[in-house]
Amino acid sequence: MSTPAVAPVTTSARTAATTRWPAILCWLAVALEGFDLVVLGAVIPELLATNAIGFTTEAATLVATLSLVGVGLGAAAVGPISDRFGRRYTIIVCVLIFSIFTLLVAFSPNVALFTTFRFIAGLALGAVMPGCLAYISEHNRSGKTGKATTLTMTGYHAGAVAISLLAVFYSHNWHLLFIAGGVAGLVLVPLLWWKLPESQAFVDARAAKDRPAQTAAVAPKTGVAGLFVGRFKLVTIGVWAASFMGLLLVYGLNTWLPKIMADAGYEVSDSLVMLFVMNVGAVVGLVIAGWLADKHGTKPIVLLWFILAAVFLAALSIPMTSQVLLNIAVFITGVFVFSAQVLVYAFVSAIYPPTARGTAIGMTSAVGRIGAIVGPFITGTLVTAGIAYPWGFYLFAVVAVFGFAAMAIVPKAVDAAGR
Repeated sequence: MSTPAVAPVTTSARTAATTRWPAILCWLAVALEGFDLVVLGAVIPELLATNAIGFTTEAATLVATLSLVGVGLGAAAVGPISDRFGRRYTIIVCVLIFSIFTLLVAFSPNVALFTTFRFIAGLALGAVMPGCLAYISEHNRSGKTGKATTLTMTGYHAGAVAISLLAVFYSHNWHLLFIAGGVAGLVLVPLLWWKLPESQAFVDARAAKDRPAQTAAVAPKTGVAGLFVGRFKLVTIGVWAASFMGLLLVYGLNTWLPKIMADAGYEVSDSLVMLFVMNVGAVVGLVIAGWLADKHGTKPIVLLWFILAAVFLAALSIPMTSQVLLNIAVFITGVFVFSAQVLVYAFVSAIYPPTARGTAIGMTSAVGRIGAIVGPFITGTLVTAGIAYPWGFYLFAVVAVFGFAAMAIVPKAVDAAGR
């Protein structure tokens, strides 16, 4: 009997396998960020109800604010760091750091150490997402950034969905939720080391430094200076403002939605389910938004998404007696609120040249993180004053309108020279 022929492994098959691993690993890293950032909002009701390690509403607001300050600082710093040491090492080290300090949060004996560990974890968390988006943008061969960006960011909401679901059953044991996030990160680190190659764009940029005489005359400006060349000034101002508004919505809702809905009279368990449903909607919205952006252009879909987000956020201020109807409204709100922000990143990835792309994504994220700090702080203030429902949703609707206005001023296309 003859031996069956074994089909050789083709170059295209090897290339596909090589391409899949970075996409999968960046998705998992972003999922861990979603898990670790949303976990605080999931456990705040339990921390406050039990006065765990001395938590009060004011303490919860401070922790949420300072942890996001760390996230913003990490996002601002990641561009220069990754440009010097590489995308691969930056992502790996950041995942390792936030995993270790998330574990330490679980064993914090008091609010002060809890806050300190969350702040340090936030520094590393803030660097992960822009690092992964820059990596995937450079790794994507199609030239279209909508689907590549939104699919990667589904990881964030998958992580948020996972923690929301776990919190429904284990919110009484908040230590366990932080331990789960930390251990998952430590498991991912060896995989990143093994299967995440360095970005080819980074390798090419480093090689170009060996021949500066040939490239200096034609090379566009790099770093922050490259964000304000010609018409890029208007682009930068617009996307920074839109990112600020978008992340204000994302973090304001993810941090305080369970508490706001509990104050509205819904059961705490139902409020946690709403957080889960909203993040499921976010995943669906990201898939749809990426497909539409690649087909019709990113800017028109960003504008549409911000307006629809405003409409459905305002609708959540209406009391609903039907739990099914309420969850449908929350789901649809999640579809538009969360993917509006991600489409801003997709737009940034597409419009800036490679020499400024990493800095552009990092700085857009960093400015957005200011909104991420302001959102929970303002919402926490409304909760403390007892007026978060319904006024929090009115505020969020206005913020979404501002996001629309910011993207409306952005030019649709700019060449590498800023013309």
